[in-house]
Amino acid sequence: MKNNMLKRMTALGLASIMAIGAVGCGSTAAKEEAPAAEEKTEEKAEEKAEAPADDATASESASGDYEECTLTISWWGGDGRHEATQKALDAFEEAYPGITVEPTFAAWDGWEEKMATSFVSGTAQDVNQINWNWITQYDADGTTFLDLNQYTEQIDMSQFVNPKYLEMCQIAGTQAALPVSMTGRIFYWDKTSFDEVGIAIPTSYAELVAAGEAFKNYDEDYYPLALGEYDRMILMVYYLESVYGKDWVADGQLQYSQAEIEEGLQFIKDLEDKHVIPTIEKITGDGAASLDQNQNWIDGHYAGIFEWDSSAGKFNDALAEGRELVVGDYFKDFGSNQGGYTKVSMCWAINAKTEHPKEAALLVNFLMNDTKAAEILGSQRGIPVSKVALDTATAAGLLDGKTAEANGKVLAWCENALDPYFEDSRLKSNDGVYYDVMAGLSYGDYSVTDAATTLIDGINGVIQQ
Repeated sequence: MKNNMLKRMTALGLASIMAIGAVGCGSTAAKEEAPAAEEKTEEKAEEKAEAPADDATASESASGDYEECTLTISWWGGDGRHEATQKALDAFEEAYPGITVEPTFAAWDGWEEKMATSFVSGTAQDVNQINWNWITQYDADGTTFLDLNQYTEQIDMSQFVNPKYLEMCQIAGTQAALPVSMTGRIFYWDKTSFDEVGIAIPTSYAELVAAGEAFKNYDEDYYPLALGEYDRMILMVYYLESVYGKDWVADGQLQYSQAEIEEGLQFIKDLEDKHVIPTIEKITGDGAASLDQNQNWIDGHYAGIFEWDSSAGKFNDALAEGRELVVGDYFKDFGSNQGGYTKVSMCWAINAKTEHPKEAALLVNFLMNDTKAAEILGSQRGIPVSKVALDTATAAGLLDGKTAEANGKVLAWCENALDPYFEDSRLKSNDGVYYDVMAGLSYGDYSVTDAATTLIDGINGVIQQ
C-alpha cells in the first residue's frame, strides 16, 4: 500500500510540474496576443467615429432598436473554435453597426476555475459559453444568469428542435441559458492500429477483451483502449445502466447500491487486468495534459477512446499522418438495456449584471440562429440544436462527418437521463471524487469495496447538500 501510494504521489507531482509548465506557456501566448486584440479594438473605434451619425442602420435591425455599445464574450475551446467564433463575431458587428464585441477565450485547462471566480463576483463577461452543470452550480437561485424568457423578442426560441432541450437549461423558474448542442460518449477507434495488430475493431465487450490479449501479444505497450479517471467513471455508468436499466441518479438520490457499484468498479479493474486499458500510472507517466495530446494516442499505441461525440475532430486531427479514425458502436452485450446518457454539450448564457441585456440577447440569437453564423461555425460546438443552424450547416456540407455520425449514434442509442450534479467540480475536477476513486483503484490504494464506499459518500455529499 505504501509503495503504491508513493508511486501515485510521485506521478501526481510530475503531472503538476508539467501542468505548471503548460500554464506558463499559455500565459505567454495570451500576452503575445494581447496587442493584436487592442489594435483591433482601436481600429473599430476609429471606424465608429468615422461613421455618419444619422445612419439608420446604426440604430435599427430586423430585431428592433438597439443601443450602440461594447459587449464582452467568453468561451473555451481549440484553435478551430477560436477562429470560427471570431469570424462569427465580425459578421455580427457587420449586421449590427455600432455594437463592438470584445472576446476572451482560451483552452479548457484552468478555465472553469477562472470563470467560477467571475460568476461569484459578478464580473463575468456579458455573454458566456458555459457548461450545462454550471447552471446548477453557479446559478441555483436564478440570479447569476439572465432569465432569457424576458428577451424572446430578441431570441427566437421556436428554433429549438426539441423543447426538452430548453427545459434542461431552466432553474428557479428562469431560462438560465440556451443549449447549443447535445452530446454523449461513444467509442472511437484508430483503425490503423487494429489493422496492424491483425484484428477487427471490437463491436462487443467480448471482442474488446479478446483485443486486449491480441494487443498484448503484438506489443505489451499497445492497448486497444485508453481511459483517464473521468473516462472510467462515465464508462462504468454506461456499463451499469446497460445491466440494470436505471438512471445513475434520479430525484436527488443515487439509484445504485454498494454491491452494484462494486460490480461496476470491478468491471473497470478487469479492463486493466486484461490489458484492455493502461493503468493510471502509465497514462500519467506519459506526460500529456490530455489523451489527444498523448504521443501514444498520436502514433497508435493507444487504439481507442470513449469520448464525447463532439470531440471527433480534435482526436482525429491529433493522429499521425496516415492513421484512420472511425466511429465505433455501442456494445449490446453489456446488458439488455441501452445504457449511456445524453446531455447538453454547452450553452450560451448572459451575465445577469450586464448593462446591455437586449444587445447581449441579440448576440446570443445571432450565434444560435443566424444563417451567416451557422455557415461560419458549422459543428465547432457540436451538431446544432437550432433548426435554422442545423439546416444551414447541413445544406452547406459544413458538419464534420465523424461528429455528425457519432452524434446520430449517441442520440439514437442512449436512453438514460443525466443528473446535473454528475459533473459538479467537486466530483469531476482533477482533485475530485471521481479522480480519487479511479486513481486509487488503479494504484491499489483502494480495494473495490473501499472505492465504492468512497464514491457513494462523495456523490451523496454533493447531491444532498
